[in-house]
Amino acid sequence: MSRADAISEVYFAFGNYASGRGKQSGGDTVELPWESHARQADDLRRISDAGIALNLLLNGNCYGGDALSRSFFLQLGDTVDWLASRYRLQAVTTTSFICARFLHDNFPALDVRASVNLGIGTIPAFDAASPYFDSFYLKREYNRDFSMLRRAKAWCEKNVKGLYLLANSGCMNDCAGRTFHDNLVAHEDEIARTDNAYTYKALCHEYLYNTEKQASVVRDMNYIRPEDIRYYEDFVTSVKLATRVSADPLRILDAYLNAHYAGAVTDLLEPDNGSALLPRMIVNSRFPKDFALHVGTCDKQCHACGYCASVFEHAAVSPDFTD
Repeated sequence: MSRADAISEVYFAFGNYASGRGKQSGGDTVELPWESHARQADDLRRISDAGIALNLLLNGNCYGGDALSRSFFLQLGDTVDWLASRYRLQAVTTTSFICARFLHDNFPALDVRASVNLGIGTIPAFDAASPYFDSFYLKREYNRDFSMLRRAKAWCEKNVKGLYLLANSGCMNDCAGRTFHDNLVAHEDEIARTDNAYTYKALCHEYLYNTEKQASVVRDMNYIRPEDIRYYEDFVTSVKLATRVSADPLRILDAYLNAHYAGAVTDLLEPDNGSALLPRMIVNSRFPKDFALHVGTCDKQCHACGYCASVFEHAAVSPDFTD
């Protein structure tokens, strides 16, 4: 199987729409705005020509004063119409219920998908959001809960909805700083132009500098290892790999396509918190072969269980380690 055959869709942000990762031009790049646009247009054409679907991200946590504005939706309609007429645009993933309603009303052929950032993780929440969305990302905290996955799949099948997962999140479960961080990201271009009093560092990254807390990399996160993707094939339509701020996105893609990775598990995650663990790293190949089955079916009573802490101690090695 070729890479193209294994990739169902590619996510992309476009223009100046809030997408969860700032604008597509400007910032640290030396490209002029029209050069960035031309390069992205070429990339979208090549992806479309390879037969891979495209999924537009309208994934900002905050749209500010434009959240309901008529001008915003007029511009959004023109943008989606332009993209759909030129490329294999088949889906839009959004955090905005109003964007979802607008797209449903005006582009019925598109799969309008609820972002993982909405945190939809109960059947009533699926049901309430169902008039707006054709498919859903399950709340990432349920990646290791096969019982919830079965319930979500059954509801989605009954209601003719798609179900998806984010496989490689490096965020801690139920992070108290996530909403604040997502809001910062939505406004990061404005923030970059401001004389700021503080440099923000993600809460989870700061937390993991404490060596007594580092077992959280195994116990309190929700990533699915490349070796374990096979257990999810019956639950979901597809899984998403986050790569936008990765130093080596091809490494992540190759690891999941090959269902194997021998290096540090944090290399595959976004965000990558590996630097907070130095000088140790958490070697993915030293996880137990039944790790996914264990954490996917356990009772989640982490305060009374030492399983993940023992996995961490076995997988955490120093730079001079030899197996």
